[in-house]
Amino acid sequence: MSDTVFNPRNSLSSDEVVTLTRQHNYGTWRYQKSWKPLHIVDAEGCTFTDASGKQYLDFSAQLMCSNLGHKNQAVIRAIGEQAQKLAYIMPSYATDARAELSRLLLDVLPDGLTKFFFATSGTEANEAAFKIARMYTGKTKIIARYRSYHGSTMASIAATGDPRRWAMEPGGKGQGFLFAPEVHCYKCPIKHTYPGCGIACADYLEHMIENESDVAAVLVEPVVGTNGVLVPPPEYLPRLREICNRHGVLLIADEVMSGWGRTGEWFAVNHWGVKPDILVTAKGITSAYVPLGLCATTQTIADYFEDHFFAHGHTYEAHPITLGPAIAAIGEMQRLGLVARAKEMGAYLGEKLHALKLKHPSIGEVRGLGLFWAVDLVRDQQKKTPFNTKQDKVDGKPTVVDQVAAECMKNGVSLQAWISHFVIAPPLIIEKSQIDAAVEVFDRALTIADQAL
Repeated sequence: MSDTVFNPRNSLSSDEVVTLTRQHNYGTWRYQKSWKPLHIVDAEGCTFTDASGKQYLDFSAQLMCSNLGHKNQAVIRAIGEQAQKLAYIMPSYATDARAELSRLLLDVLPDGLTKFFFATSGTEANEAAFKIARMYTGKTKIIARYRSYHGSTMASIAATGDPRRWAMEPGGKGQGFLFAPEVHCYKCPIKHTYPGCGIACADYLEHMIENESDVAAVLVEPVVGTNGVLVPPPEYLPRLREICNRHGVLLIADEVMSGWGRTGEWFAVNHWGVKPDILVTAKGITSAYVPLGLCATTQTIADYFEDHFFAHGHTYEAHPITLGPAIAAIGEMQRLGLVARAKEMGAYLGEKLHALKLKHPSIGEVRGLGLFWAVDLVRDQQKKTPFNTKQDKVDGKPTVVDQVAAECMKNGVSLQAWISHFVIAPPLIIEKSQIDAAVEVFDRALTIADQAL
């Protein structure tokens, strides 16, 4: 075998990189004609850098996943060390990384979650959760909610409430997924007012369970992510847990985005003392340095499969190179005290964003928990009318939030926009001075929305 080292071509100009990417790759969740990808060459801490040398403050942690920020050296070293030690072995074998990560997860996951399936993304972890719930209960239907996102593979997109599901219809009903109203007190979908409603959205969900023949599980993001950082009132999740218990239905918590300190707790369910039967997570588990998803179940569910066939698996399950960095990422979160820091810095960020609401008539609501916030834009604060609709997004129409986000990007701040709101979720290592700088840019950009009223 030759000792010659392959050196890939590295002399492409920035224009060539962008052109080749655009011509031969699909841009996700968009019309391809509008995709003009920016060439990124570096990232460190809370910033990333384009090919011209311009830096951007990463105010949404990419896709709400880079919780440790960029270039954390402990995680980077763990990737290389694991690659040198054991780059791959099929999932029927035990490895040091698998055992050590399992031990650490018992310390940081909500109590009672003791058996793990390692995937390579949040959507794959959700697919595992659906299969486990159906195998364990012998039932088929899973109730999700309309303002939700659970992934892009076939079952996960069928379980997604937002318009990204529409292109795959009738996938939801065909795969046994039903949709309940989301919990959204700012603009309640069933026209109730909290607290006098008595948590009617939970009662509605129980009504669905009572009128369906074979509900296996209820699937919720404890704090809804992309679809608006919807923080439930304190009674909601405990009520939902009680409803599921009473009807023999499993509760699946999708913490792909809300986990790993994002909300000021290791996992969002901890805010309300709720223990799910199955918890799904990804993103922050490695700070997105390598792709890893996790499906965790109770021991009760695990015991069932001692004498029943576990009908799931794939080539990259428990891939060693994904597990080693997760060990390092958990260690770094503990060393840096990032769960407590998210709570502290989140309070500071929240004050800044609430101050913007007093200043800008285009802001309908500011809501959040920890370092996980949303800012809703509206045409009319009294009527709570959004600038754009779900159909606008599907039809590829320009949205006001996209215009505001583009102005922020022009001025060195990257933040995620979706239909009629922004998701603001910076790395958990962010400093107050960086929050101040980003909010100042956002403040100026919001004049675009004010002028559109």
